[in-house]
Amino acid sequence: MLRAGLRWMFLIIGTTIGAGYASGRELWQFFGHESGLAILLFVLFFTVSCIVILHVSYKRKSTHYLPVLRDIVGTKLTGVYDVMIFLYLFTTTVVMIAGSGATVQAFNYSYWWGVGVIVLALFFLFMKGINGILSINLFILPLLLSGLLFVLILFTIDQELALFSHWHEQRNWTAAFPFTALNILPLIAVLGAIGNKIRSRKEIWIAAIGSGLILGVISYIYNNSLIQIADEMLLYEIPLFAILKHYSFEMLIFMSILLWFAIFTTAASGVLGIVTRIQQYFNSPLWLIVILTLVTMIPLTALGFSTLVSYLYPIYGILNLYVLTRLLLFPIWNNMEKT
Repeated sequence: MLRAGLRWMFLIIGTTIGAGYASGRELWQFFGHESGLAILLFVLFFTVSCIVILHVSYKRKSTHYLPVLRDIVGTKLTGVYDVMIFLYLFTTTVVMIAGSGATVQAFNYSYWWGVGVIVLALFFLFMKGINGILSINLFILPLLLSGLLFVLILFTIDQELALFSHWHEQRNWTAAFPFTALNILPLIAVLGAIGNKIRSRKEIWIAAIGSGLILGVISYIYNNSLIQIADEMLLYEIPLFAILKHYSFEMLIFMSILLWFAIFTTAASGVLGIVTRIQQYFNSPLWLIVILTLVTMIPLTALGFSTLVSYLYPIYGILNLYVLTRLLLFPIWNNMEKT
């Protein structure tokens, strides 16, 4: 039970911590100054949302996200959000592939080398199906989370940063709503694909509470660190590198590798949501659908990583607010629709 709960917890975290989050770009886009309360609210909203999604997925024994989506947003809006989820997964996976290019480019290698490496890695991963994704999450994410926390805590100590000195200034608390909403839609897609693999409700509680707390702690420390380097943010496509410049080249290499794996796990989660949905219409091998999907994504990565994040993420954060509302009020909506 504990192992299974941790497996779903790492799947949730792997879906959330991608190029936008791990690089710091997504956190800075929504939070920044006066956001301590916003991050606390995010933890609460995110945990409740994960519990509801996993519960519905478990109840339906789903193998793709459509039955879960139907229960959450209602029959009338299912078609609209089905298209939205598909577009969201497609465009954010493009962002992840672009993030791989930006990571490699930071070391003065070709942007397209980074794109090519992640596309090939995704193809080989899906040769092993869904179990390949779950296995890589269990291996990579503990390393990533430990590495990221280590760097952020080290930076906090070295710069003598005060973690709780500005709690009387919390005017940005409303950012919790679009930030949580942004991260909810891919979770419906990914967690909707594993409903038939969940064995008990205890797994759901472990996964939801564990992922909410871990993401909350990292988000708070990360955001606090980014505030200190706000003036340098324009100089870096990936804000994390502005923090890492204070440390050795070996540390930069190590964290860049972990950042790339964060990008990779989120891209894998996005592709999983896309291909399991497409398989409902086409009786083709998984690997073939993966190839065709990735080939169509490559040209769009030319737009660039920071450009994609700055335009797409706020739009999706606003559009997904209705889904977040339905999730937070799910017990009430559910009872109303039964009466």
